[in-house]
Amino acid sequence: MLRIFKDTSYDFIRWWKWAAGLTIAFLLIGFASYLRAPINYSIEFTGGTLMQTEFRQPVNVADLRSRLSAAGVTGAEIQEFGSSREFAIRAQQPRLVATQTAGAATVAEQIQQVLNSTYGAGNVRVVRTEAVSPRVGDELREGALIAMILSFFITLIYLAIRFEWRFGAAAVVATAHDFVATLVFLKLMHLEVSLMVVAGLLTVIGYSMNDTVIIFDRVRENLHKRRNESLHDTLNRSINETLPRSIITHALSLSSVIALIVLGGEVIRPFALVMAFGIFTGTFSSMYVAAPILIWIEKKWPRKTSVSQVSSTATRTSQTRRSPVTATR
Repeated sequence: MLRIFKDTSYDFIRWWKWAAGLTIAFLLIGFASYLRAPINYSIEFTGGTLMQTEFRQPVNVADLRSRLSAAGVTGAEIQEFGSSREFAIRAQQPRLVATQTAGAATVAEQIQQVLNSTYGAGNVRVVRTEAVSPRVGDELREGALIAMILSFFITLIYLAIRFEWRFGAAAVVATAHDFVATLVFLKLMHLEVSLMVVAGLLTVIGYSMNDTVIIFDRVRENLHKRRNESLHDTLNRSINETLPRSIITHALSLSSVIALIVLGGEVIRPFALVMAFGIFTGTFSSMYVAAPILIWIEKKWPRKTSVSQVSSTATRTSQTRRSPVTATR
């Protein structure tokens, strides 16, 4: 397979308009979905109680819900967890969340009492319990937001030092695209935003940035090696030269993530799904977001170094070839 992708000369950049249309359509669908219902945050961010239970015998979900409601735990979500004997019980109603302020485990104890009295203490086992008060949920949500903003800021500083502001700005726009696209993916897939999913989002940001940096590093090399070549062609050349590496890296990463999706269980699956989407969108944005943005920046603020002179020279001497500016029109 690597022989097939060796010394390729695909014109990736020429499809950037189609890619932009696809991205805009995807984001609009996501925003429309968000207007209908907000993102589903987990108990870590909203506060509430999550209890994973295992019963000795299969139970009727409707009967379990009615018994919880009769005991005051109204509106609890009961989700089958692996088999018909395992369930995750979530109590995130505002009234129940407010109850948590009196004690983080108040609702958890109430649920356990209902289960023990209904099915017998020996017939139900509580595998795990998460009880988060509203204040802790607010603190976690604020911390997660700060962590993501800092990751963007530090990345921008790193790219500005290693390359120059044009590359850094294009890379940050591409990474922001990945972040927003992943949020849309979470919404469309009805995945719950938990701390583990936030960890997946931060990993996607790093993965996407790494892919963009590798391509941009090759672009920088080729800008100095091939001074008579337009930026459009240099970007295509750089993407083609890094294509074998990208295929190997993404294929290995994706195979590991697919194994987690299939075998990882319900807890790890949302993280794995976010990572799988991140591998796709990270590759996509490196080619069809970062590269066109870089060309646009070069057109808007042409550099005064020798590279700009080379670009203009290439435009003059290669009448049959597209210039960095016209290539984006």
